[in-house]
Amino acid sequence: MTKGTAPNYADVISAACNIRQHIHPTPLLKSPILDEVVGGRVLIKTETLQRTGSFKFRGAFNKISRLATKTGNTNIVAWSSGNHAQAVAAAARVVGLSAAIVMPQDAPKAKVDGTLAQGGEVIFYNRDKESREKIGTRVANERNATIVPPYDDPAVIAGQGTVGLEAASQALAEDMIPDTALIPCGGGGLVAGCAIALKTQFPSIRVHPVEPQGFDDTTRSLASGKRVKNSTEPRSICDSLLISTPGELTFKINLEHLAQGIVVTDDQVLSAMRFAFQNLKLVVEPGGAIALAALLADKSSYRNKTVLIILSGGNVDDAIFRRALNG
Repeated sequence: MTKGTAPNYADVISAACNIRQHIHPTPLLKSPILDEVVGGRVLIKTETLQRTGSFKFRGAFNKISRLATKTGNTNIVAWSSGNHAQAVAAAARVVGLSAAIVMPQDAPKAKVDGTLAQGGEVIFYNRDKESREKIGTRVANERNATIVPPYDDPAVIAGQGTVGLEAASQALAEDMIPDTALIPCGGGGLVAGCAIALKTQFPSIRVHPVEPQGFDDTTRSLASGKRVKNSTEPRSICDSLLISTPGELTFKINLEHLAQGIVVTDDQVLSAMRFAFQNLKLVVEPGGAIALAALLADKSSYRNKTVLIILSGGNVDDAIFRRALNG
């Protein structure tokens, strides 16, 4: 697996072996209440319970642990709205490297605090006026550091794919074969990696990326067959999914493997967060709840089907969570 080359199923297996001793295998839950509401069978992959509170630790550790054995650099640079930041800081700490993370000024406090708690250095930027990639690249050059991208990297994608690999194994242990998978999508790394694993295990499964309204770049890109860009004007509470354009490598994978995208509103996301807390007893951040939001917003499409959804993260600020609970 080289830079710019799409990972394959063997790379996902390799990633699973590489990260096995450092991650939490997360539960695949079933909920009679959710099954009844939908009229189908729902499998809930709870990456909210993963190390650092999201799936991101998988890809970050797979990438950084390999860097630690190949390069003499002791510095890592990354950019992130929060979950990748915490994951990179934690993974770097495990292998004895230092990490500087470029984060937006409006990043949730919970994610900034989590990054600092893991030993990461935070460099803030204005997401409306500045390029995090340019800032991160400049910092990396100044410090002779290695960049760990949030999604557009083969080792990162393979690491995220272990979510799908793990879910497939857990589903088969329950004698259940998913017809459909609903997966949160920002830059596309999670859904790309999971699609590689899931389509290998279940060739007929339909894997849908789910995005927030106004940030539906992957949905529109899949429809047009080429990468398209979002406007900078919209805003969404799904801070972890606010990406302007699909990744080059992730889109190449997703164009081959994904069914059409699904777009949901902030109100639907808030409703899903409330449902998860009240009925599943799980705290889920907005971007992490988006697949559940898609399921609940279009229940009739999943009647009598087996649906896998991924709750991708649980790092949410108090104010947003109170807003969700208050309805």
